[in-house]
Amino acid sequence: MSIKNTVFYRGKKEVLVDFSAQEISSDGALIYLEQLERKHGLLKRISSFIPDNRNPLYTIYDRYSQLKQRVFMLIQGYEDVNDVNHLKNDPLFKDVLQGDLASQPTISRFENCFDKASIFSLCYDFIDRYVESLEGRDEIIIDVDATDDPTHGKQQLTMFNGFYEQFMYNELFFHDGETGQIILPVLRPGNSHSNKWYAGILTRIVKRIRAMYPDLKITIRTDSGFSCPAFYKVADKYSLFFATGIASNNVLKEKVLRAEKAVRKLYLEQGKKYQHFIEYTYQAKSWDKPQKCYAKIESTGLGMNVRHFVSNIEGKEAREIYFDFYVKRGDRSENRIKEVKNMCFSDRLSNHSFTANFFRLMMSSISYEFMRLIKEEIKLVGDKTVQKWQVSSIRTYLLKVGATIKTTKRRVYYKLSKAFVYKDLFRNLIALK
Repeated sequence: MSIKNTVFYRGKKEVLVDFSAQEISSDGALIYLEQLERKHGLLKRISSFIPDNRNPLYTIYDRYSQLKQRVFMLIQGYEDVNDVNHLKNDPLFKDVLQGDLASQPTISRFENCFDKASIFSLCYDFIDRYVESLEGRDEIIIDVDATDDPTHGKQQLTMFNGFYEQFMYNELFFHDGETGQIILPVLRPGNSHSNKWYAGILTRIVKRIRAMYPDLKITIRTDSGFSCPAFYKVADKYSLFFATGIASNNVLKEKVLRAEKAVRKLYLEQGKKYQHFIEYTYQAKSWDKPQKCYAKIESTGLGMNVRHFVSNIEGKEAREIYFDFYVKRGDRSENRIKEVKNMCFSDRLSNHSFTANFFRLMMSSISYEFMRLIKEEIKLVGDKTVQKWQVSSIRTYLLKVGATIKTTKRRVYYKLSKAFVYKDLFRNLIALK
């Protein structure tokens, strides 16, 4: 008896392996992504901004199919262009793309087709798509934050950043503080300060919003890296509300000294937790006018924690501004950036060209937008536990499911695994119109 396929024996039972099964894909939810694309036309719209100077006589893959392939790969967890080599025989990708997958060199050339003008056009389209989504809203919150992207090669404009102590790119994100939608992702040179280009980009965003919704209340929420004179000028000019951190200095330390001593003596020395807020007026030398500022003086039980922030939000006390509004940026902005960076792979900016890496950042942001749309649909049909899923959980539990495909002259059958735990959720999602 031949045992060439025998892996091991489980007691007296022989365990064998062969390759006689039908073509099976681990990306069974691709059909759901295709449905989302047909509903929203996100990739179709973005592909119209991608330059195409190729000779049509030698063109096999149009820009739309290339963009779809790259973004769907990112959504399914294939972060690198080389991963196309592992997917070239995948029957579901072939069906969704209506043909063979573009090769790694083809996709690499696709990523490097952008120039500066095309990047600007795509940036404005990001903003315009956000503005179009604001119908019916009375107010919005814009969260702004930056994150580091360490680099390990000779990419253009990768530079050493003294704060992070590494060679890197600096990514800037504008998010909607309620929906989590990315208003605009921006790639910056590695040595950029947090507020580099910030006021100018914010001005462009606000102008486009005001042009369509002149009475919309806009509130900006940032950390101390974005407290700069240019921002306060923009806030005054466009009547923006804001709550932003400010870095401590000798003047601010003096303003909280008395309260800090009291908290230290009454609570820190006794190992108790306590939070005390004070309000004061402060004007840095570079500011045009004084601002209303606040400080949280906190005994954590282990040490002192003093935080300063400035806000022009009316009708609320310091504690309300801090806990009911400002600290929510941790989930609404910082956690969303983690999803884009770590789960949609915006930290894989390994092309040489700066514009190609900018485009990669945008494709990761588009992948995140698909995931955000899935979250919105899950809210309509899923239970509370499922609604808490992050991008990585959605990919692992919902999108990565074994499936086969059968094609006839009149129908295409996607057959997903019977063991799929969330088949009821999936069935409800694809039934949404």
